[in-house]
Amino acid sequence: MRILVIEDDTDTARFIAKGLVEAGHAVDQATEGRQGLFLATTERYDALVLDRMLPNVEGLTILRTLRASGIETPVLILSALGEVEDRVAGLRAGSDDYLVKPFSMNELIARLEALTRRAAGRSGAPETVLRVQDLELDRLQRTVRRGGRAIDLQPKEFQLLEFLMRHADQVVTRTMLLEGVWDYHFDPQTNVIDVHVSRLRAKIDKGESEPLLHTVRGAGYRLGPPSRD
Repeated sequence: MRILVIEDDTDTARFIAKGLVEAGHAVDQATEGRQGLFLATTERYDALVLDRMLPNVEGLTILRTLRASGIETPVLILSALGEVEDRVAGLRAGSDDYLVKPFSMNELIARLEALTRRAAGRSGAPETVLRVQDLELDRLQRTVRRGGRAIDLQPKEFQLLEFLMRHADQVVTRTMLLEGVWDYHFDPQTNVIDVHVSRLRAKIDKGESEPLLHTVRGAGYRLGPPSRD
């Protein structure tokens, strides 16, 4: 899943992001309401974790704005405001779930996974399964197959493949991968990309007559059938 965490407490945000990444999910973060609202309305996410008390634009305003704009991304409110009337206000504003601080990371992840399953059921399960040629990635079951052959991927390899499949037949740069998969903003020449791509290529193209993961010299990578040029 790709999840947006809108939380102004840096320690809490770091704790949430670390737990979600370790569970195999991609995470974007916003530390104040205006930035969070911008990301939530311009990017596509599977779920949002939203604090209520935020600088600039408070959480319930963000939530009402999203729903008024027709954005139905599942939202889990995470707040220290835990009275019954607080939870009711959050749910009536359009949240799908409400979790009170302090919280268990395992419970947070389980609730987010439940929200995305319900959202997929309501919308006919859009893009829960990604396909490129005979390569198939199931985002809910966390499985990958090629031509019926099961492929065992590490969490970061799974995130990398999902990103590439979402950009199938497009050239994906190292900077795009660093920001979209690792959420790093540093020198794109680092070899962390090359190492993970090499491992992923060995797993999905091993023993196959037609490779799918290609290096585009001087540009980046492309997932798809070989170029016929």
